[in-house]
Amino acid sequence: MIVILKTKDFFYDLPKELIAQDPIEKRDHSRLLVLDRASGKVLHKHFYDIVDELMPGDCLILNDSRVLPARIFGVSEDSGATVEFLLLTQKAPNTWEALAGPGKKAKVGNKFTFGGGVMFGEVLDVLPDGNRVVKFDCEGNFFSALEKIGQMPLPHYITHKLVDRERYQTVYSRELGSAAAPTAGLHFTDDLLQKIQNKGVKIGFVTLHVGLGTFRPVKVADIADHKMHAEHYEVPPQTAALIADTKKAGGRIVAVGTTSCRTLEAMFKDFGDVIPCEGWTDIFIYPGFKFGVVDALITNFHLPESTLIMLVSAFAGRDAVLSAYRTAVAEKYRFFSFGDAMFIR
Repeated sequence: MIVILKTKDFFYDLPKELIAQDPIEKRDHSRLLVLDRASGKVLHKHFYDIVDELMPGDCLILNDSRVLPARIFGVSEDSGATVEFLLLTQKAPNTWEALAGPGKKAKVGNKFTFGGGVMFGEVLDVLPDGNRVVKFDCEGNFFSALEKIGQMPLPHYITHKLVDRERYQTVYSRELGSAAAPTAGLHFTDDLLQKIQNKGVKIGFVTLHVGLGTFRPVKVADIADHKMHAEHYEVPPQTAALIADTKKAGGRIVAVGTTSCRTLEAMFKDFGDVIPCEGWTDIFIYPGFKFGVVDALITNFHLPESTLIMLVSAFAGRDAVLSAYRTAVAEKYRFFSFGDAMFIR
């Protein structure tokens, strides 16, 4: 019998005060809830204990995407109104798909000045979902100009000002392109990664540029009706070889974050094998999905009724995940982007 899950089946109660507003002082001192899929047993540790949870021969897969300071404010040359733009996906050189608000102030043909003249922009198109396509112009390199005028695109539930922009980047980020951080990776330090390697765990990198799907809530009753926004991903040759060798030797593939997980499973879904590849994926992972690559998952605690908690539920079972979340609430774990972590083994 096919069970059609509803969005409401992934709801849980979360007190507002458990939403982390600031990053913890030491990245790897966040708490770590360990969930064993076979037994449903839960352990309470700290993130630096992840070394003990990993085994020689395992392979840790990290998403090396780097967050753009993608939140910029433009002054309309027509009305003088200030409009906020959130850059989502690069469509062409200096041309981006973006969220704009207020949208009525960003019509086709409207021109904007950013940073007092550091950058200029013109709205070229309004897409069916309301997103804008904006063409930018500046002296020199676009990304250098963006560094000068842009702000980090923190999620709406974080109201505190971010003092150090690098705290919304992983220590291994290098490929510019995300509109939000792959937050499970925020817990790692260079020292911790070295300890993991010293234990005999291999480390590989993939890239998935986090886009609009992070911000889009599930608004349909039946989750199967939800449509994911496409994101660009890449699995380089050295990572594909590392995964294949690990599998052959009987080691586990440990995905760090839902983005790494989606990248690996998109590769397997698209090509039926572990191979070097790149492309766009709108893969939606929810209960009933058959995983082809990932054996264990490091992840944060996600919003109720979100596609991310649905992915985690597909991996560990909805009842086990919601039970673990209720335990985390009772134990006053910190939730969401700057919050604590889970290791699902």
